[in-house]
Amino acid sequence: MHMFKCRICGEPYMGNAKLSHCPFCGASDNYIVFAKDWAEIENVDLSDKSRANLEHALLMENNSALFYACSYEISMDIELSTMFKALWRMEAEHVSLIRGLLGIPKPEEEEDNRGRCHALEQLNVTDARERENRAIEFYTQAAADAVELRVKELFSAFAEIESSHLELITDAESRFSM
Repeated sequence: MHMFKCRICGEPYMGNAKLSHCPFCGASDNYIVFAKDWAEIENVDLSDKSRANLEHALLMENNSALFYACSYEISMDIELSTMFKALWRMEAEHVSLIRGLLGIPKPEEEEDNRGRCHALEQLNVTDARERENRAIEFYTQAAADAVELRVKELFSAFAEIESSHLELITDAESRFSM
């Protein structure tokens, strides 16, 4: 048994081998290292552009987390419900990471997610696809804009993660077009 840590979120997990993706933030296995090789990331001095991009990312990720939580809660389909719950948890982890970089504490009260999604499964899946496409586009550009290595790595990982989310959603969407 080995201890691993994710370079993106810093969360640990144990196993006999690396997982294909971090179970917490969704980063691919190239961001997962043996715990003994992991180094704490120091505070990052943010450029104005990176700060603005992180603030935009925080809003985007928080809105997506609330949307996925709502979609999970109303879903009547076990596969969609499972997917929405996983996406909710990963987006919430992204919110936590971004808050940490920006030095913003977690709010004391959880936000209410009622009314943040559609009543119809198909509309939630379509909305999810659109959200992920926008996120991929934004994170790709934000990674190119970033001058700080940590921020560049974070945005690059987020673009990859959102791409894997899009694959899941596209598979789910194909179930509704039959």
